[in-house]
Order: sequence, then structure tokens, then C-alpha cells
Amino acid sequence: MTFAFDTAPVWLDLVGVFFFAVSGSLLAARKNIDIVGSLLLASLVGLGGGIIRDLILAGGPPAAFSNPAYLFPPVVATVLVYSLYTSVERFTSLLTLFDAGGLALFCMTGTVKALAAGMNPVAAALLGVMTAVGGGLLRDVTANEVPELFNPRDIYALPAFLGAALTAALWVAGAFNVLTAAAVAAVVFTFRVLAWRRSWQAPLAVHGWHRREEGGAGSGDGGGGNEGPGD
Repeated sequence: MTFAFDTAPVWLDLVGVFFFAVSGSLLAARKNIDIVGSLLLASLVGLGGGIIRDLILAGGPPAAFSNPAYLFPPVVATVLVYSLYTSVERFTSLLTLFDAGGLALFCMTGTVKALAAGMNPVAAALLGVMTAVGGGLLRDVTANEVPELFNPRDIYALPAFLGAALTAALWVAGAFNVLTAAAVAAVVFTFRVLAWRRSWQAPLAVHGWHRREEGGAGSGDGGGGNEGPGD
């Protein structure tokens, strides 16, 4: 039996906001941004994807503006990073882990909210992906980082696509519930972390292009072959 988004625990969405907000504050700490900037970056990544989703659904004011509870996770994340960063900064994977947690939750909540609003499954899944990657994209652009979404040496959107597609399929089959939602979140989280740790890469935009090495040389033959997209 399915459950409607408005009857599902709101904390599921709030936990996703918190995970993304921590990733924003961690990035702010690494770039020596002050605590006000940390709060703004945490709010941008934590709430950005949901605001985009709610504006597209046109169901009234976005939840971030109509429900004060959504303002607490970025504040808590900012305070935690401010207080504990010196103790955990050696764990370089924390930003990716929290980002993966937010990705796993938001690709589901975005898809389910779209389905509950009457969208067809394909459009709902696409909106779920947009919800999941939108906040991270805003975070990286604002912090003057290369967005993970466009990093050729990492996989970011594919886990969100998988999670959104699984969520839509389970919803249509009438099998989306707390247990299956937890399973989908675990799959997306694991996929994202493994892709990061093992440097999995998606094919480039054009067949035959080669990725450049860190030193700038192409990975193919010494200049006579196909060149990368930056050439």
C-alpha cells in the first residue's frame, strides 16, 4: 500500500535538508568562509532543490517558506560544523557522505511529491532528480567550485536517476512504503559513495573523445588521435 507524501513523516524531508546543509557548511569551512556565509551556503544547498521542486509544482509557497521547521536544519548544521569541524576535518569523506545522504532522500521525496501532485511517473522522476541535484549545483556554483554534476571524473546524477526511477516504479506498483523507501535510499547512497571511492566515470558526451590527465595531456595517443572536449 502506498502512502501519500503529505501523510509521510515530514522528518524524512527535513533529514535530507540537514544532510545537504552539513555538506554546505563543510564546504564553507574548507574555504574559510565566515559563519554567516556558512549558514547561507547551508541554507542554499539544503533548501534550494526543494524550492525548485515546489515552484515547478506550483502548489503554493514552497515548503521552505511556509513551514518554519525547514529553517532549523541549516541552523543546526552550521552550529555543528562550527563547533566540531576541527575535530572531524581529517575525515575528508564527510562532505561526500552527507551529500550522498541528501541525494538519496531528495530524489525520493521530490519524486513522491510530484506523483502525489498528479504528475506522470516519467515527469515525476525527472523532477525528483532535479530536486536531488539542484541544491548541490547551487552550492558548488556559489562557492566557486566545479559542480559535481559536471565533474567528468565522478558520477553524481546517475544515482539520483536510479533512485527516482525506482521510487516511481514502486509507487505505480503500489509497493512504495517505509521499507521500500529505506531500501531505495540505501541503494542510492551506496551507489553514490562507491562511484566516488572507485572513481567510476560515465562516457563523455561524444564517442571517441579522451579525458585529459591531471597534467593536461590527453589520455590517448600523443596528439594524433581524437582530442578531448576542452580542445
